[in-house]
Amino acid sequence: MKIHWIQGEYWYGGAACDGIRQPVGQGDIREINLEPNSTPNQAMPFFLSSKGRYLWGRGGFSVRFDREGITCPDDAKLGKGFGTLRGAYLAGMKRHFPFHPFRLSERLFDAPVYNTWIELTFYQSQQAVLDYARGIVGHGMEPGVLMIDDGWSECYGDWRFHSGRFPDPAGMVKELKAMGFSVMIWVCPFVTPDSIAWRDAGERGILAAGPDGEPYLSRWWNGYSGVLDFSRKEAVSWFDRQMMRLQETGVDGFKFDAGDSIYYPREGCGRNEQSRLWAQYGERYSFNEYRASWKAGGYSLMQRLCDKEHSWGEKGIGALIPDTLVQGLTGHPYCCPDLVGGGEYLNFAKEKEAGLDQELFLCHSETACMMPVIQFSAAPWRILDEERFKRLKEQLDIRKAYGKERAQALSQAAATGEPVIRPMEYSFPGQGMETVMDQFMMGERLLVAPCIKKGETGRLAALPKGRWKYGGHCIEGGGSVYLSRETAGPIILEYMEPGCRR
Repeated sequence: MKIHWIQGEYWYGGAACDGIRQPVGQGDIREINLEPNSTPNQAMPFFLSSKGRYLWGRGGFSVRFDREGITCPDDAKLGKGFGTLRGAYLAGMKRHFPFHPFRLSERLFDAPVYNTWIELTFYQSQQAVLDYARGIVGHGMEPGVLMIDDGWSECYGDWRFHSGRFPDPAGMVKELKAMGFSVMIWVCPFVTPDSIAWRDAGERGILAAGPDGEPYLSRWWNGYSGVLDFSRKEAVSWFDRQMMRLQETGVDGFKFDAGDSIYYPREGCGRNEQSRLWAQYGERYSFNEYRASWKAGGYSLMQRLCDKEHSWGEKGIGALIPDTLVQGLTGHPYCCPDLVGGGEYLNFAKEKEAGLDQELFLCHSETACMMPVIQFSAAPWRILDEERFKRLKEQLDIRKAYGKERAQALSQAAATGEPVIRPMEYSFPGQGMETVMDQFMMGERLLVAPCIKKGETGRLAALPKGRWKYGGHCIEGGGSVYLSRETAGPIILEYMEPGCRR
């Protein structure tokens, strides 16, 4: 199918981690293939335009944008006549991925989330986890949700705490909760070969099979493993029994990692479908997190951006806002903009040689502080000097001060399916804001413009028409305005149309 451009049209969607390269306009040449989803993040067979059109595919498909038009398979659904980007989103969402009931715990959004990965990597232990938690509380940070990451278990598929490194898991969880934490732990759909879990899963026939009918060995970032076939009810039950045993120790929920389409075999129900089934499984838990998913728009899942570099560029902090905006436009509003400072742990492993950029770490926190979820892993008190650590805690105070507004935006997302974090074009169509992807609306009234370039103490903010309140003053919109940062947090303006009477 060939679709002609509408004058001044821009397209968004598909894969969340493609946000840094969006929107796509008539002068761009871009091809996006979602069969399978080869990205390390969320993807949906859904593209939408600033002129009120959308494309939807029942499965993954390839779409090409060039100067001549948009090319996609004939069986893709073209919806049109919805006027604006918001109109296209609402029409496509209601017809193709209506939202599931909201079941996520408010703790994921109210308090910071902490993850043990950067500090401990594969060397997770009961003592190290408790020391990390004590460091959080001891340095005056609010306890929230604590995720114990990869390395805690006996092996993949045998989801018991390692008996040597975790001598008393229930006692550890009890102590963490006494400090004020909710507890989540890392799991994945893999099974370590030649383990007891592998033999048990093989005898039950619940491992995904390759072309020869034998259990498929998937090569992923931690080597080779078998993969559970979640299209089989017994596989779900087998995994579920292990999660229930963990919950009996006091664990509240799980970080469901992996599940990337590319780690599944082509045989069976298909790579993308296995990824979707893995995401579907997590909805039963009020504490969950996903990094990779397929066609999970509208699911009650907290979904994080993929690991970003500790850098100022498009592979680091520059991608956080545009990728989060595309997350929202593809039905994933309950989002987290990666770990503060970047989730690529190799950057932190080399920090003794290269050093870390404290300003970058602080700007990442500034960007995340008005997002639905803010998540730390690298210990801020270790990375930052005393003055910058004080500023980071001020950012968390600002986040707390806007808790009511964030809760309202989350409630609206759950009720209507609309994004929490919105592109300017979504909220203010027809004002030339299609390509503004470095600031966002949080809900209906708050414009958030973080400083994301090194050395910035202020920035140009694109203000739609109307009156805006900033720092106790009214500003007339309708163009770009340079604003100095007045607090440790991002520049935040409140839309006051028709007048500043509050």
